[in-house]
Amino acid sequence: MKIAFHHRPGSYSDLWIDYCQKHNIQYKIVDAYANDILEQVADCDAFMWHFHHLIYKDCLFAKQLIYVIEKHMGKYTYPNYDTCWHFDDKIGQKYLLEAIDAPLVPTYIFYTRQDAIKWIQHTFFPKVFKLSCGASGSTVQLLQNHKQAKHIINRAFSSGIKTFRYIELIKDQYEKHKKGLASIRAFLGLIKMWLLRISPNEYYRFHSKEIGYVYFQDYMPDNDYDIRVFVVGNRAVAKKRMNRKNDFRASGSGNLVFDKEQINIEYIKTAFNINKRLKMQSVAFDFLKDQNNKIVLSEISYCCGIDSNKGYNGYWTQDLQWHDCSNINICYWIIENIITAIEKP
Repeated sequence: MKIAFHHRPGSYSDLWIDYCQKHNIQYKIVDAYANDILEQVADCDAFMWHFHHLIYKDCLFAKQLIYVIEKHMGKYTYPNYDTCWHFDDKIGQKYLLEAIDAPLVPTYIFYTRQDAIKWIQHTFFPKVFKLSCGASGSTVQLLQNHKQAKHIINRAFSSGIKTFRYIELIKDQYEKHKKGLASIRAFLGLIKMWLLRISPNEYYRFHSKEIGYVYFQDYMPDNDYDIRVFVVGNRAVAKKRMNRKNDFRASGSGNLVFDKEQINIEYIKTAFNINKRLKMQSVAFDFLKDQNNKIVLSEISYCCGIDSNKGYNGYWTQDLQWHDCSNINICYWIIENIITAIEKP
C-alpha cells in the first residue's frame, strides 16, 4: 500500500503523515500543482489533498484533478468527487440538498436582475444574503428591507461583489483579540488583516468578485447559536457555536461549547440521515432551528480547520451511541477510512 499526499503545512496532511509514520504506512509526497501530477500518483493506491478555498490555485483545478484521479485512474481519493464537488459552492449545495430532500433553510437564487427585483417586491424581510463562496461568515449579510436588497442586486448585476470584506475581517480578529482567544494568534491575525488591506495576497488579487447572480436565504430568528456536526464515516462530533456579539452569525465567532449535554441527539440523527443520501466521506453540517423549532440546515462543507480536532471529549456512532474519548483525531479517522477501503478484498 502506498498513499500520495499533497502536503500543505498546517493542513490535514500534517496529521496524515504523522499517522503513516507511526503505523509504518508507505507514503509519498507529491505536488498537485506540478504538470506531471498524474505520473506522480500513478504508483500509489490513493491520493489525499486537503485543498483550501482561500488558495486560488486550489479553486482553479482541485475538484477536476480529484475527478480524474478517482474516476479515470481508479485511485482512492480524499476527498472523493461526491465529497468535494460542491465545496465552497453554495449554489451547487442548494440544488443537491433540495434534490435529496434535506431540511435546507428556504433558499432563493436568481440569475437576472429583473427576476431578483420582481421577487423582492413580494417577499418578506429580513433576508440573509450570501455569496456562493466564502467561509467564517465573511460574505454573509442580513438585509433588513427592500432598499438594502435592491442595492445588493444592483451591485451583483453591475460591478460585482467582493468575496471578502476587509472591515469585517479586521473586526472579527479584533473581537477575538479582545476576548483573549489564543491572544497572540488573534493579535497576529489582526496584523495580517491590516497587511492584506495594504498588500492583498494571491487569492484576493485573483479571485476578487462574484457577479451575475444573487443568493438569499430566509432569516431564522431566535437563534443565538448554531450546531456544527462533523461526520466522518460512521462517527460524528458536534459543538455549539455561539453568535458573535450583537450579530446573527455564529460562524467565525470563536465562541464554542463542547458539552455534549447541550447537543440535542436529533442533530446527530439528522446529520447521519442526510449523509446516508450524500455519501460523503466527511461533511460538516451547520444547523439552526426554524420558527417551528424544527432543525434546518444552512450549508455544508467537506472539511473544517485543522483545529477541529480540539475541544471534543467524545463522539457518536451511527447507532447514536456516545463514546467517551479525550484524544480525538478526526484526521486519523479520515486516513483510517481510506486505508480500510484500500484493504477491502
